[in-house]
Amino acid sequence: MMQANEKNQYTVTTADLPLSCPMPGMALWNSHPKVYLPIEQTGWAKCPYCSAEYTLLKVAK
Repeated sequence: MMQANEKNQYTVTTADLPLSCPMPGMALWNSHPKVYLPIEQTGWAKCPYCSAEYTLLKVAK
């Protein structure tokens, strides 16, 4: 299990959508409320609570 707010930058894939911070698999006991981040259009999102930055990795088909 990954600690929430462990890093400030994360790379995610379409398998992680819909994107939320903290992400599933992160320890939630010491984190902020779950917030969904709209990353599909721009490929980038920043959490308004912890300022973690997420980049959507586009995989070629």
